[in-house]
Amino acid sequence: MRLRKLRKEHAWSQRDLARESGVAQDTITRLETRQREAQPRTVRRLAEALGVEPRDLMKVENNG
Repeated sequence: MRLRKLRKEHAWSQRDLARESGVAQDTITRLETRQREAQPRTVRRLAEALGVEPRDLMKVENNG
């Protein structure tokens, strides 16, 4: 997920994103560290808060 990148582009902490999206900060941490798979409802809430389409949030980053 591009979650961490998009969150940092907004200059938001995980706490900020949690407040804006209504998704628990612990859930955001686990999603960013790939310890948890995102449920569709969670993806929609995060995408809405970040101002992107859910499909854009789910794109895999190419680190190479």
